Amino acid sequence: MILRPGTSEDASACGVICFEALKVIASEHNFPWAFPSAEVATGLIRTRLAHPGLGWVIAESEGKVLGSNFLDERSPIAGIGSITVDPAPQNQAIGCRLVRAAIGRTCRRLFPSVTY
Repeated sequence: MILRPGTSEDASACGVICFEALKVIASEHNFPWAFPSAEVATGLIRTRLAHPGLGWVIAESEGKVLGSNFLDERSPIAGIGSITVDPAPQNQAIGCRLVRAAIGRTCRRLFPSVTY
């Protein structure tokens, strides 16, 4: 698995993963879904990927996106945003690696603090 910056080409894969991952969690706890469809989630992801104040980390294996995480860098305190991992490969420390990469980015960019 590699971790790399996100690009606009990642929007569709990340949107589907975001929708499916949050749907699984919501369904397990009998909560309403965060998004009504994968298309709505993809639209949000596409907007966030294009925003210059957000940094993205993508987890990928053999050309397939496994998950993503974004980092809000618009203020002195960075914010680690939604971490979503494809439900199929969950429980393989992908989310953990995404968080570590985001924290590493805050260190390299000299943010004094980070929130989750």
